[in-house]
Amino acid sequence: MKGNNCTVFASGLRKAVGMAFHPLTGKLYATENGRDWLGDDLPPDEINLVEEGKDYGWPVCYGKSIHDTDFDKSTYLRDPCEDPTPSLIDLQAHSAPLGLNFYYGGSFPEEYIGDLFVCLHGSWNRQEPTGYKIIRINMTDLTVHDFATGWLQNGNVLGRPVDVMVSEDGSLFVSDDNDGRIYRIYYAG
Repeated sequence: MKGNNCTVFASGLRKAVGMAFHPLTGKLYATENGRDWLGDDLPPDEINLVEEGKDYGWPVCYGKSIHDTDFDKSTYLRDPCEDPTPSLIDLQAHSAPLGLNFYYGGSFPEEYIGDLFVCLHGSWNRQEPTGYKIIRINMTDLTVHDFATGWLQNGNVLGRPVDVMVSEDGSLFVSDDNDGRIYRIYYAG
């Protein structure tokens, strides 16, 4: 393939670093890092269900169809964020979600089956740092739960999770680019 005859699958995504196909549905999910300079709590970072032909709003809109009036000073007859697809899940601004993966391994408790694990690389310009952990998203009700923490202690960064993979034995492998490590997280029962 030479890259000829390419088409746009979806538009309006900003810095969609991590992508994962759901192993049962085949649907595509992506992390999205919001822009800087709107303060400590805006715009949210996002998890998006990426579908063909959809527009996710960037650079004019972010999150749940919020108009970025700091960036876009245009005047509209109707809300420019009415049509773009809103985020599936909003995360704390500046958490920097990167890698993600669905859990269908066989070693964690049953309530983890089908959940989405996401690495939060961590903030660089937020007054109170955020991220530096792995979250688990229950895909049934889209609730977000801390899963692995401890890479940020008393303002000191000890690790920055980048990506997560499910191993054949059902444990998780997590890469950390702060210290050049790979962690194995397993369930001991």
